[in-house]
Amino acid sequence: MKRSVAVFISFIIVGRALGSITACGAEPPKISAKAAVVISADTGEVIYAHNAAEKLPMASTTKIMTTLLCLESGGLYDEFTVDSEAIKVEGSSMGLREGDTVTKYALCCGMLLPSGNDAANAAAVKISGSIEKFAELMNKRAREMGLSKTYFVTPSGLEGEGHGSSAADMALLAREALKNDIFREICSQTSLKLRFGDPPYERWLKNTNKLLTMYDGVYGVKTGFTDEAGRCLVSACERDGKDLICVTLNDRNDWNDHMALYDYGFQTARTLEVPLPADISADIVGGSSEKLHLSAKESTISVTTAAGDISDFEFTVIGQPFLYAPINAGEEAGKLRVSFMGREVETVPLYADEDIAFEKKCADRKSLFAKIKEKIWRFFSL
Repeated sequence: MKRSVAVFISFIIVGRALGSITACGAEPPKISAKAAVVISADTGEVIYAHNAAEKLPMASTTKIMTTLLCLESGGLYDEFTVDSEAIKVEGSSMGLREGDTVTKYALCCGMLLPSGNDAANAAAVKISGSIEKFAELMNKRAREMGLSKTYFVTPSGLEGEGHGSSAADMALLAREALKNDIFREICSQTSLKLRFGDPPYERWLKNTNKLLTMYDGVYGVKTGFTDEAGRCLVSACERDGKDLICVTLNDRNDWNDHMALYDYGFQTARTLEVPLPADISADIVGGSSEKLHLSAKESTISVTTAAGDISDFEFTVIGQPFLYAPINAGEEAGKLRVSFMGREVETVPLYADEDIAFEKKCADRKSLFAKIKEKIWRFFSL
């Protein structure tokens, strides 16, 4: 019988093992950006930084947050009519007109590819009722992510008083957004065919991110430009098992700078093969055993790191307080969260290593209710 797994008290295993390391003493490139950063997409570690903590306007790279919140709001494929006032906005557009029927998914594509300000405003009003209330939602999420230099006023990136971020914050924002599979899929496309309008009809949207076809391995993320912010670019690139995120703000030579920074980053970053713990178990009730052994399908995960050591990784088992018999070998029964210095790297499914049969209550053993009560007491006493 398949069953969903909620949250049980986590336990942490600190892992130490040998990792395969590749590094070199490459010289960082000279770039034109006012601020820049390169981080590991896996761990969030900084590999290169130039004024990375300075708060600056970030133009349409703002739409990374707007798109992420839109994707997380649900109902992505439900059709609705765009707000007629929201779409009356200057700058880049996905071509929305009054009376158009769209979906949230279409608006996400309109934000990430042609950088539609109309799409950003329409999404904000649909989700929160107004641009101002949506900005509050953006700032709440920024605080949750620990983006200390980030403040949003508009969903599109058009300037407002105090609207800005840092290169470091934008890299961490992109890292979080790229965990969303739909976000990652959209921003990696050079063009997309969508159906919207009044009445809806098919049309093509083209991505403004030329880096997708200029540098091997680039799979996102977002461009931006205003007179105040200059050229801004957030990108992500995966090559030879290494995954990096690069941000430049106010950079007149952003395409070339990103390519140079990736050349440097891929030479400098290290790849670690991180062993996953082998001795994992969970409490189970109503079965022939009180413990269930769990394991991941893979024994290691590959992680891109700047200077981390295997001892910096922690492993946390998450699931429900205890499992119920019967359970079959190979059935998913929990998850293993891999973290680096407190920051989540990956979550890996855990599977039962053995069959645990249901055991009927016997007179000479504790009742199932008594077992559950005891385990609950131990759970809340930890």
